[in-house]
Amino acid sequence: MIETRHLVKHFGLKPVLRGVDFQVERGEFVALLGPNGAGKTTLLRILASLARPNMGSVRVAGYDLPRQAASVRSMLGVVSHLPLLYGDLTAEENLRFYGRMYGVPHLERRVGEVLELVGLRAQRRELVRAFSRGMQQRLSIGRAILHDPELMLLDEPYTGLDQDAALMLDDLLRQVVTRGRTVVMTSHDLSRAASLAPRIDILSRGVISASVRSAEIDPLQLPTLYHSVTHA
Repeated sequence: MIETRHLVKHFGLKPVLRGVDFQVERGEFVALLGPNGAGKTTLLRILASLARPNMGSVRVAGYDLPRQAASVRSMLGVVSHLPLLYGDLTAEENLRFYGRMYGVPHLERRVGEVLELVGLRAQRRELVRAFSRGMQQRLSIGRAILHDPELMLLDEPYTGLDQDAALMLDDLLRQVVTRGRTVVMTSHDLSRAASLAPRIDILSRGVISASVRSAEIDPLQLPTLYHSVTHA
């Protein structure tokens, strides 16, 4: 589903990605860990065709980015640091707007299903500008899953979520993977990453410095591995 080779990205004279080789198979769930400034968000933005690399190649579902970005965007569900919502629309109007963009069949039924999944059915007619940060994050997750995308790119999706909402997202991600969808999620939560994702990659100093299977490592050892890799 994803293949990058020798991916390089710099902002001015500041290098962020220094030659990233990153492969993800269809149906795989990969948690991408790393310290602040490691390039996690930049990598996801490139995969979402929201940023261009300076060097290297990127292929998503067989399409070359950024040249074939239009073919990729329809199969993506993205949760980023920005909610990408319209504050002057209600929750259901936001989902309806995006659903029409993606040509979602049986749209009204699907909007109701998604609002129920993210726990916002009771707030469906409230303006998003009045939502708390956590409620906006719930709706952003709903927007990302609305069209049942083949690939989900989630950049710190638990930010702003309370415990109930975090458990909702845990269940939702497990359902997404069960249906054969592909997920790449950045996180600072080592224990949650290990409990959800079968594979953990660590991005440090602009390269993938380690890749481990969650089943092959004691969760208690993960912080030690993470520290050793990111501080080497």
